[in-house]
Amino acid sequence: MSTVEVVHQIVQQRAPVADHDPWSADPYADALRTGRGPLFLRRADGWLLPLEVERWCADADAADLEVLRRCEGAVLDVGCGPGRLVAALGAQGRRVLGVDVSEAAVARTSQLGGPALRRSVFEPLPGEGRWGTALLIDGNVGIGGDPRALLTRMSQLLAPGGLLIVETVPDLDLDERVLVHVTDARGATGSPFPWARLGTPALLRHADRAGWHAVDQWAAGGRCFVALRSRSTNSTAEPPNSTAVISSQRARKPSDRPVAGP
Repeated sequence: MSTVEVVHQIVQQRAPVADHDPWSADPYADALRTGRGPLFLRRADGWLLPLEVERWCADADAADLEVLRRCEGAVLDVGCGPGRLVAALGAQGRRVLGVDVSEAAVARTSQLGGPALRRSVFEPLPGEGRWGTALLIDGNVGIGGDPRALLTRMSQLLAPGGLLIVETVPDLDLDERVLVHVTDARGATGSPFPWARLGTPALLRHADRAGWHAVDQWAAGGRCFVALRSRSTNSTAEPPNSTAVISSQRARKPSDRPVAGP
């Protein structure tokens, strides 16, 4: 059975996400439904990181299309958000699946005609060990607050020799782990969760220790990207129809421009 056939079968078997998931509750869900911010990640000390809701809810831009041009084979978009990359790949006739723990994100992706699952990257996913490319765009290398664990998980999802494309914080050797929550301009907040932010040098250090090597680096539209391949052969492929219990994805798409909190 092909990966695209697997995707269409699994999309019909969406499992529920725990109600306490920070990306499934307001204010994040409200922002995705309207396509508008402002929206932030906020630390306990009041530090704010703007989230680029309007860009995520728009069509793929030139920097996005450059990422998609480099994709190989079937593409898994991890933390797909409102689905602009999934929709763009689908419009190109590419095989693609988006995964996200946010019900609003999956709903918006589906409205664009893109296949998406409400599922955590750390739980079983369809086609494990067979994806040609995986994407961690818009800061999604921060998912779970543990870059090494996430990079290890990505190697399990990709086929041997598969491609991982990661967006990093521009022009900074940043390696930050924080506890944050989503908030809007009115002060509404979600549950706290761990998050990480990485510049390219830090990503390369973590990638080297997790068995990856860089094959390309580039910048576009004020954003920075790294393409990685695993140095080891994947021997952990699982049946494509594994049922997932969605629970633990704990991050979603911050921009890279922190501002001071009130």
